[in-house]
Amino acid sequence: MARYELGIDVSTIDAIDMHVHIEIDGHGHCSLPDALNEASAKYFKAEDRSPSLEKVAETYRELNMAAVIFTVDARTQLKHEPNSIEDLIAGAAEHNDVLIPFGSVDPRTGEDAIARAKHQALELGARGFKFHPSLQGFDPSSEEFYPLWETLQELGLPAIFHTGQNGMGAGLPGGYGIKLGYSNPILLDAVAADFPGLTVIMAHPSVPWQDEANSIATHKSNVFIDLSGWSPKYFPESLVKASNSMLQDKVLFGTDYPLITPAKWLGAFADLPLKDEVRPKILKDNAVKLLGLGG
Repeated sequence: MARYELGIDVSTIDAIDMHVHIEIDGHGHCSLPDALNEASAKYFKAEDRSPSLEKVAETYRELNMAAVIFTVDARTQLKHEPNSIEDLIAGAAEHNDVLIPFGSVDPRTGEDAIARAKHQALELGARGFKFHPSLQGFDPSSEEFYPLWETLQELGLPAIFHTGQNGMGAGLPGGYGIKLGYSNPILLDAVAADFPGLTVIMAHPSVPWQDEANSIATHKSNVFIDLSGWSPKYFPESLVKASNSMLQDKVLFGTDYPLITPAKWLGAFADLPLKDEVRPKILKDNAVKLLGLGG
């Protein structure tokens, strides 16, 4: 299997979407149980819940954008194997002019998670990792998981953590057993403090804990916020103000595609009261620096 090598010419693209899901592999296996797929599609009013990696690459190539792609390994909590992360990274290698693959491991699998993380990074070429504490059913601040964060810090790769409200399980009895509290961004403050060499990206406006997220990103230089998962017209006012001022170098464009399309997100983003010099930072420049893409 070919190792992923970056092939993006950042000087020619208009934006980098930091949050794109690949939730079906070449064998037709989905990352989520059917009940969660159906509930999230309804919650987000998604037209195509699980486009193929090839379709995602084509979409972003046509948009003249790059995309960070990933899935989530929640095998312990969901009792469901993820779609193939090996296939995801291999597919990104074939479309490396537009796709940047992040890996994922289930923190609850202990030493196996560490071994998988090293394999995905060192042998397959993953450029970061994605975690969803609520979906995976774990508290990221627990010292039980510190050996994993230490490994990621040593690898020098960023980690995206879902924060805030969950579309996963929304509207189902008991939310399908998914606990929102694991996605409180304050839990990531301890991770960022104890692993200052680990770049932590808090995914999404962290409703109902936006003030906590703003505070952590302001306080710690290794913490960033991606703006995916919500149409910008629904962003908390405090997030918009912070993005326009003290956090203008810390916020990142992200859609949550295929749940939200780039066209829908960008259309609403154009209406936000942001300074002209801030917009290109959010859409591209901050991600270029964070991902070490140069240009």
